[in-house]
Amino acid sequence: MGSSFLSRESLEKLKFGAKTSKLGSRRGRRRLRAVASLGGLLGGIFKGTDTGESTRQQYAATVGAINGMEADMSSLSDSQLRDQTLLLKERARQGESLDSLLPEAFAVVREASKRVLGLRPFDVQLIGGIVLHKGEIAEMRTGEGKTLVAILPAFLNALSGKGVHVVTVNDYLARRDCEWVGQVPRFLGLKVGLIQQNMTSEQRRENYLCDITYVTNSELGFDYLRDNLATEICFSTMCIQSVDELVMRNFNYCVIDEVDSILIDEARTPLIISGPAEKPSDRYYKAAKIAAAFERDLHYTVDEKQKTVLLTEQGYEDAEEILDVKDLYDPREQWASYVLNAIKAKELFLRDVNYIVRAKEVLIVDEFTGRVMQGRRWSDGLHQAVEAKEGLPIQNETVTLASISYQNFFLQFPKLCGMTGTAATESTEFESIYKLKVTIVPTNKPMIRKDDSDVVFRATTGKWRAVVVEISRMHKTGRPVLVGTTSVEQSDSLSEQLSEAGIPHEVLNAKPENVEREAEIVAQSGRLGAVTIATNMAGRGTDIILGGNAEFMARLKLREILMPKVVRPAEGVFVSVKKPPPKKTWKVKESLFPCKLSSKNTELAEEAVQLAVKTWGQRSLTELEAEERLSYSCEKGPAQDDVIAKLRNAFLEIAKEYKIYTEEERKKVVSAGGLHVVGSERHESRRIDNQLRGRSGRQGDPGSSRFFLSLEDNIFRIFGGDRIQGLMRAFRVEDLPIESKMLTKALDEAQRKVENYFFDIRKQLFEYDEVLNSQRDRVYTERRRALESDNLQALLIEYAELTMDDILEANLGSDAPKESWDLEKLIAKLKQYCYLLNDLTPDLLASKCSTYEDLRDYLHIRGREAYLQKRDIVDKQAPGLMKEAERFLILSNIDRLWKEHLQAIKFVQQAVSLRGYAQRDPLIEYKLEGYNLFLEMMAQIRRNVIYSIYQFKPVLVKEQEKQQNEKSGELIANGRNSNNNNLDPVGAVESSSSTASPQASA
Repeated sequence: MGSSFLSRESLEKLKFGAKTSKLGSRRGRRRLRAVASLGGLLGGIFKGTDTGESTRQQYAATVGAINGMEADMSSLSDSQLRDQTLLLKERARQGESLDSLLPEAFAVVREASKRVLGLRPFDVQLIGGIVLHKGEIAEMRTGEGKTLVAILPAFLNALSGKGVHVVTVNDYLARRDCEWVGQVPRFLGLKVGLIQQNMTSEQRRENYLCDITYVTNSELGFDYLRDNLATEICFSTMCIQSVDELVMRNFNYCVIDEVDSILIDEARTPLIISGPAEKPSDRYYKAAKIAAAFERDLHYTVDEKQKTVLLTEQGYEDAEEILDVKDLYDPREQWASYVLNAIKAKELFLRDVNYIVRAKEVLIVDEFTGRVMQGRRWSDGLHQAVEAKEGLPIQNETVTLASISYQNFFLQFPKLCGMTGTAATESTEFESIYKLKVTIVPTNKPMIRKDDSDVVFRATTGKWRAVVVEISRMHKTGRPVLVGTTSVEQSDSLSEQLSEAGIPHEVLNAKPENVEREAEIVAQSGRLGAVTIATNMAGRGTDIILGGNAEFMARLKLREILMPKVVRPAEGVFVSVKKPPPKKTWKVKESLFPCKLSSKNTELAEEAVQLAVKTWGQRSLTELEAEERLSYSCEKGPAQDDVIAKLRNAFLEIAKEYKIYTEEERKKVVSAGGLHVVGSERHESRRIDNQLRGRSGRQGDPGSSRFFLSLEDNIFRIFGGDRIQGLMRAFRVEDLPIESKMLTKALDEAQRKVENYFFDIRKQLFEYDEVLNSQRDRVYTERRRALESDNLQALLIEYAELTMDDILEANLGSDAPKESWDLEKLIAKLKQYCYLLNDLTPDLLASKCSTYEDLRDYLHIRGREAYLQKRDIVDKQAPGLMKEAERFLILSNIDRLWKEHLQAIKFVQQAVSLRGYAQRDPLIEYKLEGYNLFLEMMAQIRRNVIYSIYQFKPVLVKEQEKQQNEKSGELIANGRNSNNNNLDPVGAVESSSSTASPQASA
C-alpha cells in the first residue's frame, strides 16, 4: 500500500511541478503545508485562526485565468457551450493533461451553472474546486456552496471518460445533489447517475456507467462487496456468474462530500455483508429474562467507555443455577455469549437512542447522522438479543460473507478528495491514514456569527429548563431557533416541554413520520419565529435560508398538485398483515407556505398538471420516476419537452410569487439577529459541535450559538475523570449555571480524551484490516480473473502443477534420499486424485526420474496432460461445457473457503488480544497467524478445484432436454444451495465442488 502512495504523491509533484510559476514556488507550497498542519494544531486552541488567505494567494493566477475567459464563454449560445464539452473531451483523449484543461473546463461549468441554476460560482468556490482536483481535502465553511464546488472537479475528471463518483452521507442528499447541481453537467451533455437504496442491479449498472454518479458511502461499499461475491449465495436476484452481471466499473476519481463524517466517524465500523446461518434459538428469550432479573453492580459491572459488560462471581453462580448448567463457558452450550449479549442489550443499547422499533423490527439509528440504517443489523448475536429484550420475533443469525473497512475501501481510488466544514481538527488523521492534505479555503464574505460561551449546570433537569427559557426568549424576538439534541428520546422529551410552554415547533428525528417531512421542515426553519428541534440529522448538508426557501416551497406546492394524479398506488408494500398501508398523500401543512397562492398561478399549475396526466397517463408512474420528472421540471434551464416546459413555467411563477414574501421576511429575521443555534450536549468530537454551529451565519448572515451542558451528560460522566466528579460534589445547586475557567478546561480536556480514544480505535481497526486487505485483494483478483477470463486453461494448469508439488512434498519430501522413496504411497495418492493417472507404476517412475527435480517435472507434465485430456473428453460430449464448469468450480470454491477464512481469522483476532499479557505484540501475532491461514486457504482452493475438475463427469440427459431447459433455473439454485452441490449450472457433476478434496498429506 505504502509504495503506491509514494508514487501518487510524486505524480502530484510532477503534475503540478510544471506550473510552479502559476501556483507559487515549491518552497511556498512547503511553507503552506507547515501552515496547514500548524493550523490544525492551533485550530484547537484558537478555534481556527487560518482564514485561508495563503490558499487564496496560491491559486490567484489560476482563478485569474478562469475569470479572463468569462466574457468569451457568456457570448456562446447554449449549443456552442455544450460543444465545448466535446472539444475538451477530445483534447483529453489526445493526451492533454487535465491540469492544462482546468481553467477552460471550470469557465465552462461556471457559465453553465449561471444559466441553469442561476448561481455563479464565486472565486473561493473555484479555489475549492482546484484543491479538490489536486486530491486534497478542502475545508469550506457551511453555506459556502460545497455542493456546487463538487461539480467543477467532477466535470473536469469526467472528461477522461473513466467515471467519477460523488459520495454523500445519505440517500436524501445524494438525490438532492443529483437533481439540483446535477443539472449542470447534464446541460453540458454528460450523463449523471444516481444510486438509491432499493434499486435493481440493472438500474445500478446503468447509473454506475454514467460520467458522474451520485451515491452514498454505504451503497458504494456494499455494491463493491456484492460484486465480489457470487455463485455460492443468491442475493434475492443478485447472482453474479458472468462479467455482465457486475454493477461497478473500475475506480477512477472520488469526491466525498462531508469527508470527515465518512472517513472518520463511520470508519469505526466496517462494512459487512452477511448471509443467514442456523435458525435462532429460544435461548435469546431465556437470556433476556435473566438479564432483566439481574442487578447492576451486584450480578454484573458495566464499562460504558469500552462498551463492555462483565459478570461478577455472584452473576456467574446465579446464571448457572437458573440455567441448570455446570459451566457458562462450556463450548457445546456457549451460554455465556447469550447472557452477556442480553445484559449489553439491557444496559448499553437503549430504545429511541441506539435504535427505534417499527413494525416488529429493530432498526438501528446511526449515532453520527441520526438516521435510520435500513437493512443493517448488529453482528455476533447482539441484534437478536435486542429483539428478545423488546419481545419481538427473532430473526436468523448471520455469518459474515464479506467485509471491508471504509479506510481500505476508499484507499482503492487512484485519486481521492473531499470537502467539509470541519476537518482542521483531524488533519493529522487524514494525513497519516489517507495521505490527504487539508487545505482551508477562504470564505466569500467574512463570518460574523457570535459563538457564546457554554453554560454549564450540575444536573440535566436544570439544563433543560434553561434551554426552554432560552428558546422562548429568542422566539419572542422573532429569531428562528435550531436546537440540536443527541438522540430521538431527547428530541421528543424537549418537544413535550415546549408544547407545555406553548411554543409552536417542528421536530426532525429518525422516526419515519418525521424523516419523510425532512426537506419541508428544513425549508422553513429559517422563517420568522420558527423553532426546530433536530437530532444530528440537521447537522449536515442542510442549508437553512433565512426567511424561508421560496423555491423549495414552490416545488412542494407543485408536488402536492402533481403527485396524487400521476403516481400509481403502491402495491405489496404491506408493513403488517392486519392493517393496510396508509394511503400516501403529498399534502403539506398549509402554514408552510408564506401566502395563499394567487388564482392565476393556481390555474397555471393545474393546467400544467392536466397536460402531464394526459401525456404520461393517469397514475401510471412509480414514485421514484415521478419525483425524477418533478425535479427535472423544477430546474431553471430551457426545456425541450412540452410537458416539462409547462410545469417549469408554473414552478418559476409560483417561486416568484413566494419570493416577494420570503425576501420581506428575510429582512425582518436579519434585523432580529439571524438564526440562533442551541446545543444541548457536547458530542464526542468537536467537529460535530462545529457542524451544528455552522448552520448559522452562512454567507455573511448574522447569527449566534450557545451550548447548554450538564455535568451529568454522558461524555463527561464517562470520560470526565475525578476533577469533574469533584466539581459535581462541590456544586449543590441544580439550576444555577456554573461558570469557571477550570471547568471549561476540564470539559475541553474530556472532549479531547474522547477524540483520542476513538482515533486509537480507528487506527487499530485500520491496522488489523490492513492485514486482511492484502488477502482480500489477492482473493478478489483471483475471482475477477475467473469471471473475466475467456479461457481459464492457464490458471488450471498452474493449479494442477502446484497441487502435484503439494502431493509430492507431503508424500516424499524434498530432502529424502532416493532409496527411501515410498513410490507406492505416492502413486496411490495420485490415483485417488486423478483416475487418468492409472498407468503410473513404481517402475515407470523409477526409470524416468533419477532425482527429486526430475520426478517433479515429470509429474508436472502428467498433471498438465491429464487436465488437457479431461478437457477434450468433456468437450467431445458437450462442447463449451468444460468452460462453464471450470468457472463455476473456481468461483464456488473461492467463495466458500473465503467465507470460512473470514470466520477463522475473526477467532484469531479475538485470541491474539490476550497475548499482550505474554509480552508479545498482538498485531504481529495476528499478521503471522493470518498469513499462515491464508496460505492454507489458497492451497485448499487450488486442490479442491483441480480435484473436482479431474473427477468431473458430465451426464447428458437427452430425453428430458426440453424439461431441462425449462428447469435450468431450478438446477442452478439447487446446485448452489444443496449440501453436496452435485449439480452444475449446465449439466450434472458426479463429484461435488464442496466435498473436501483428499488432503495432500497421506
